Amino acid sequence: MTGIWTRATDSAFEQGDKTGIYVVNFNGESAGSMTTTGNHVDNMQFTYSGTWTPDTPIYWKDQSTKADFYCYYPYTENIGDVGAYAFSVKVDQSSESNYKASDFLWGKTAGVAPTSDPVQITVKHVMSNLLIYLKAGNGYKDEDLKQAQITICGLKTDATIDLTTGKANAAGAMTEMTPKAEADCYRALVVPQSVADVDLIKVSIGEYEYVLKQTITFESNKQHSCTLTVNKTSEGINIVIGGWETDENDYGGSVE
Repeated sequence: MTGIWTRATDSAFEQGDKTGIYVVNFNGESAGSMTTTGNHVDNMQFTYSGTWTPDTPIYWKDQSTKADFYCYYPYTENIGDVGAYAFSVKVDQSSESNYKASDFLWGKTAGVAPTSDPVQITVKHVMSNLLIYLKAGNGYKDEDLKQAQITICGLKTDATIDLTTGKANAAGAMTEMTPKAEADCYRALVVPQSVADVDLIKVSIGEYEYVLKQTITFESNKQHSCTLTVNKTSEGINIVIGGWETDENDYGGSVE
C-alpha cells in the first residue's frame, strides 16, 4: 500500500498527530468482520507530518482481495476490545489542550480494491459539540457577561466506543464540566447522550447564579447551540427552541 490519507471533516490534523488503522480483508465478495486481533492489519500507528506514515510498511494481501479500512484518533497502543473502547472527555475543557484531548475521530472506507493510490479515509467527530451563547437581558449589560462563569451540569463524561461502527455509548456518573471560552461563545465536546429535564447549564455572575433546565439529545458529529438570555428579573424561564453537521435547534432560553 502506498499510503493512507485521512482527514477530519472540519479541521486539519497537526504535525505529530497519530491515528490507529485496522485493515480487514474480504472473503471473496463478502466483507470480513473486524476483530480485536487477527485482522490483516491490527491497530497500526500512522503519524502525520504533511503525509501519513505507518510505523512499519503495510501491503495488500494480493492483487485482487478487497479490504475495509478503519481509522480512529487519537491513537492508543493497547486496545483491549474493539467493540468497547473506553474514552472520556475532559471534565475541564477550559484549555485548548484539554478541549482537543476530548475529541475522538472515527472513519471507515469500505470495499477498497488493491491500488497504488493512497486510500482515502474521512473521519468524523464521534463526540457532540455544545456551543453556549450569552445574551444580556433585563438588568445586565454585555460587559457584565464577560465576568460570567459557565458550568455544564448533568452529563456523563465517560464513554465506550465501538470501533467497528464508531458509535459511542455514555457511561459512568453525571458530573460538571467547564467549557472553553471563545470570542463569542463557550464550547465543549460532549459524549452523545440523552437527558431529560436536567440542570444543564449554570451561569454565575458575581453573587447571582442562574440555571437552565433542558431536555436534549446530544448526537455524534453534531453541533448543538444554546443561547441564554440572562435576566436579573423575569417572569420565569422561557425556553426558546429555534435554532460539525449542525443541529438546527437552539436549546437556550431566559434564566433568572
